[in-house]
Amino acid sequence: MKRIDVQQRILTAGVILLTVAGLAACGGDKQKKVGQALASVNGEEITALQLNEELQRAGVPAAQQEAASKQLLEALIDRQVVENVALKEKIDRDPKVMQAVERAKALIISQAYMQKKLSGMARPSKAEVEDYFNKHPELFSNRKQFDMRQLLIASKDMNDALKQVIDKSKSLDEVAAWMESNKIGFARAQVSRTTTDLAPELIAKLQAMPKGQLFIINEGERAMLMTIVDIKDVPVKLAAAAPQIEQYLVNTRTKDAAKQEMERLRAAAKIEYLNQPAAATTASGAASAASASASAAATARGVAGLK
Repeated sequence: MKRIDVQQRILTAGVILLTVAGLAACGGDKQKKVGQALASVNGEEITALQLNEELQRAGVPAAQQEAASKQLLEALIDRQVVENVALKEKIDRDPKVMQAVERAKALIISQAYMQKKLSGMARPSKAEVEDYFNKHPELFSNRKQFDMRQLLIASKDMNDALKQVIDKSKSLDEVAAWMESNKIGFARAQVSRTTTDLAPELIAKLQAMPKGQLFIINEGERAMLMTIVDIKDVPVKLAAAAPQIEQYLVNTRTKDAAKQEMERLRAAAKIEYLNQPAAATTASGAASAASASASAAATARGVAGLK
């Protein structure tokens, strides 16, 4: 089992729990902690309930929980020691800390609300899973695998001279030889991608492209000069695809339900933009449209992760 880094896990990943605890402490009366006490730090108890929550957050397997519990208990003690000193020095009264506490509190409460609202959603039926399977043969029954070779090139080096060489060359090796003679850096690679991994418009282009043809894909600061070596049939049966289709449908429905709930809540709320330029009042709508567009693009790619 990996050793749990006390400082990293407790002082960074656990900062929200610490700050919310600090919020309760700076209110005056200390809240009594629930659960069997496992340790005490200057009179502040650390309980079994707190330890169990840390185990759940860390995702520790059942077989490793006994060993992990000892490490996490020591980590909780460390955190309580730091919190006690911080409160004594009135760190919790610092305006930046108070703002961070309020933000963490708002995030936790709003996330808990959405989780509660979305927790009762029905799982997709077998008929719905099968219907999705049948409507997307390119992802399952007719799934293809493209085996490709590529040269990775910095975008700044993809100049007109290199493009002319690419247009005239019949293979990656010819282009690579020219780049070596002209001292242009590149890296070779071999990749395999299935129709599950690729955008629909790219799938259509690859399927229509003869083996050996060179093509370029630009990706930020680098360009990929590629050629298809082989195309294979790699079908996936319904039984193998069903669990991932089901999870995909659950995720899609959850996103849609969250979006609808957010729209409902905003419609019911009285929202006023104060001391803002007129253009700022449309920012939220633009952000929502961009989010919806991104979601649609992701949905169009189908179920990711099938191997």
